[in-house]
Amino acid sequence: MFKVFYGPNRLEVEKNIKNILGEDYEVFEGESLEAADLPSVFFGTSLFEAEKRRILLKNVGENSAVWEKIADYANTEHEVIIWELKLDKRSAGYKRLKEIGVELREFPELKRPEEKLVFNILDTALRNGERAVEMVEQIELTQDPYMFFGLMVTQALKKYELSGGGARERKLVKGLAELDMQMKTASLEPWVLVKGFLLRVGKAL
Repeated sequence: MFKVFYGPNRLEVEKNIKNILGEDYEVFEGESLEAADLPSVFFGTSLFEAEKRRILLKNVGENSAVWEKIADYANTEHEVIIWELKLDKRSAGYKRLKEIGVELREFPELKRPEEKLVFNILDTALRNGERAVEMVEQIELTQDPYMFFGLMVTQALKKYELSGGGARERKLVKGLAELDMQMKTASLEPWVLVKGFLLRVGKAL
């Protein structure tokens, strides 16, 4: 297996690497590799592993001498992912990889959610959590969950100020403080935590 991931969306790239390679894999930095190292990286075996090796190569495109040779090793039996922050689609290495059908998957930068959209989703959650989750599912693949959360906090604080510190608004702010802690410490995906909060918020307030 041989894949190339590229783009600035680090969170999604890391999630997909973990899903494919698991927690334990070898890492090679492109800048420290030489063309002569590639046979042992792609076709070599490990003394400590009977199974296929799991390998991550980072920023190989910055090393042109190695990058141009990468396509020669696309038939490796090991599980290999190359991760590039930026990918020069004009390079000979890229063109060769594309020609032979290697998976080249882009992870574009997530967008900042619109404030009005977040306001609508939060207001909807106060009435209908299920509908609010449906609204989130329409945007979650393209927008940043942490920015979304930050805008929810801003909206909740505005509601708190306008209400003069009403009981309902206090509970909303408290719930977001708990969500903040979960997003910093829990192993669950941030959008999963956000949707769970939206499902609970209307019932709890």
